Amino acid sequence: MTTNDSQQIYAAVRDRYANAARAASNCSCCGPGDTATEFAGRRLYEADEIDALPSDAVAASLGCGNPTLLADLLPGEVVLDLGSGGGIDVLLSARRVGPDGMAYGLDMTPEMLELARKNQAESGLANVEFLQGTIEDIPLPDDSVDVVISNCVVNLSPDKDAVVREVFRVLKPGGRLAIADIVLRRGLSEPTRALIGLWTGCVAGALVVEDYEAKLRAAGFEDVSIEPTRIFENEDVVALAAELSVDADLPEGTDRDKVMAEVAGSVLSAFVRGRKPE
Repeated sequence: MTTNDSQQIYAAVRDRYANAARAASNCSCCGPGDTATEFAGRRLYEADEIDALPSDAVAASLGCGNPTLLADLLPGEVVLDLGSGGGIDVLLSARRVGPDGMAYGLDMTPEMLELARKNQAESGLANVEFLQGTIEDIPLPDDSVDVVISNCVVNLSPDKDAVVREVFRVLKPGGRLAIADIVLRRGLSEPTRALIGLWTGCVAGALVVEDYEAKLRAAGFEDVSIEPTRIFENEDVVALAAELSVDADLPEGTDRDKVMAEVAGSVLSAFVRGRKPE
């Protein structure tokens, strides 16, 4: 992938999530299931968790799981959420680690950071800090975090090797990686992977399970596991393609049905775990 390709992906992802932040701010009445993003797994949150959060944090949730449950967070721990968006997982994490712990959110989109900080103020939680930056260059010191979580964000990065190296760097010895992400059962063709709409929709940039595991182990992680939680079938893919206006990206002469058939059944949501050695 060239630098220009990477910059195009960053720009497209930033635009999509800036629009999502603006939509959440303008539609606080929207609840889970009101948009096509429901397909990715917002319903994995318990109702009492969502009810206790600012409505804008819930409306801006575009994840594929609930990493705060996956991480088994303990009081006093330091947590980092990669691609924290409107702050839903950071705020949930802050409650779980308690006042002696700390929850950081990292996001590159100014509109999402503005929304997240507003949601933090509304929540009244003091043990939270939102940072601006990319997940390939985390603005935290070495060995400073107990747990790294993320919710359907690592797949968006054009440089996943840099991401896993940075996660390994900031984790304390014995620290845990516990994320929800989109993965692939099998590789996608290059024309499909080139569709920017599918990149921003967490599909085209996703890793094949075996490649994901290999990258984590190469970075130094132990106890690596990837646990699929859902297979996205044809109706899910069609709904996502419509939401992301994928048809506008298709080169002239491309068989749309062939692209959809390639993606359907290839895409999984999954829990991804790893541990930095003591």
